[in-house]
Amino acid sequence: MWFKHLHLYRLHDASSLDSTQLETALAAQAFRPLGGAEARRIGWTTPAGRAGTQYLHELQGHRLMTALRQERILPASVVREEVDERAAEIEARESRKLRRQEKQAIKEQVYEELLPRAFVRSQKTDLWWDTRRNMIAINTSSRKRAEELLDLLRESLGSLKVTPLATQTLPIRAMTTWLTDPAARPADMLLGDQVELKAKGDDGVLRARQVDLDSDDIQRLLESGRQASKLALGLEGRLRFVLHDDLAVKSLSFDDALIEEANQTDDGDDAMVRMETDFLLMAQSLSDSVDRLIDWLGGEATNHSSMDNVSLAATS
Repeated sequence: MWFKHLHLYRLHDASSLDSTQLETALAAQAFRPLGGAEARRIGWTTPAGRAGTQYLHELQGHRLMTALRQERILPASVVREEVDERAAEIEARESRKLRRQEKQAIKEQVYEELLPRAFVRSQKTDLWWDTRRNMIAINTSSRKRAEELLDLLRESLGSLKVTPLATQTLPIRAMTTWLTDPAARPADMLLGDQVELKAKGDDGVLRARQVDLDSDDIQRLLESGRQASKLALGLEGRLRFVLHDDLAVKSLSFDDALIEEANQTDDGDDAMVRMETDFLLMAQSLSDSVDRLIDWLGGEATNHSSMDNVSLAATS
């Protein structure tokens, strides 16, 4: 249940659905197994797995939902090999070279034949909805997967107006400043030992782990014009993470004291109680931590005039 990554979004004109209405909406878009000819499908599943029947868990304003995505794994190399073999057989039999359109037709036929026999990969993705802060966070390392889950939520609700969380100070600028000027670091910030430095020109990206970020070597790279696009940070007494230049928060590691508090909670060996206990402790900690991160970055940006990433009402 403990999230590993966060893609953060701000809700605008948040839906007033209560938990009962939302449960019904999620159930209507529940996951169904892939059909034989389908390449992929996504739908809602129960966060507690087989132990639960609810699609929504809401605790003190924190909502937990889980999407299940399935896709068939059909490597392009397998398709290409079969296409080449069939094409060669036809060319030998008919003593001619196949046209591009003919090879494309063979490729489509091969794909249709092999797809039902391909392996199926399943992946669950959790979504945390903080109703008090009108914020959504999705536990995935991929922005594309996060947007896919938002599309599912929009389809379930009928409309959803949401933008990626943005701050007054760009993360890349703030992270670079924190590295070059220790005095600019917030008092409760812990500097980690991992960084990614981007060059302004075509000099590529430099990645370093388990290094002293205050070392002369790192400072010389920064003086040469490189900027921090990823930086390992910590919030004292709460968690450690890697901040990315798109405000994604990855590689989350929660403080031992919080994990110990969760472990000491009496759950009566009830898997559902354990999941909800862990979720609530995590959500409360993350809410405060995200608020603090936004403060570090100068507060939340208020200009949402660019609507490229806004999800509006679903259309049929």
